[in-house]
Amino acid sequence: MQLVVARIGRAHGIKGEVTVEVRTDEPELRLAPGAVLATDPASAGPLTIETGRVHSGRLLLRFEGVRDRTAAEALRNILLIAEIDPEALPEEEDEYYDHQLMDLDVVTEDGTEVGRITEISHLPSQDLFIVERPDGSEVMIPFVEEIVTEIDLEEQRAVISPPPGLIDDRAEIASSRDETGDAADGSSGDEA
Repeated sequence: MQLVVARIGRAHGIKGEVTVEVRTDEPELRLAPGAVLATDPASAGPLTIETGRVHSGRLLLRFEGVRDRTAAEALRNILLIAEIDPEALPEEEDEYYDHQLMDLDVVTEDGTEVGRITEISHLPSQDLFIVERPDGSEVMIPFVEEIVTEIDLEEQRAVISPPPGLIDDRAEIASSRDETGDAADGSSGDEA
């Protein structure tokens, strides 16, 4: 099974290094020197990692055969893909590979059907489940502990506790005015 582990960014320096946008929780395993990675597009690879280092908080990689800035820049935006055992599980208990989460049924804590996970979007701040609802529409659900309360792989479902407005149109609107239009403190706002 294949797993996207990084996207190559721009060239760094003149000796063939590139920045990478890491898309794995296990970069020390998947992006280590000696790792051979498939690419998307496939015509660019496979690529073998020669060296790796962290510089100013970014991972820099150099690939075998890439010796100058021009060659490094030609790799920009290529996806790096690792081959993994489909039975392998992430090291941490509450971590999941995308393939484990795809097609899970999404339900609320009271059992109400929300839909099915069709895509997982990896954003810098958090991951999002793209959920197809029974009517064909889509809803985005942040994959954070406060909202996704349980992942049950045996039952093939994700249980969520959505805040108001996330999966329905009934958002709670906080207002400083009560229903009669008066200010919340009871005064009408007119001075005596």
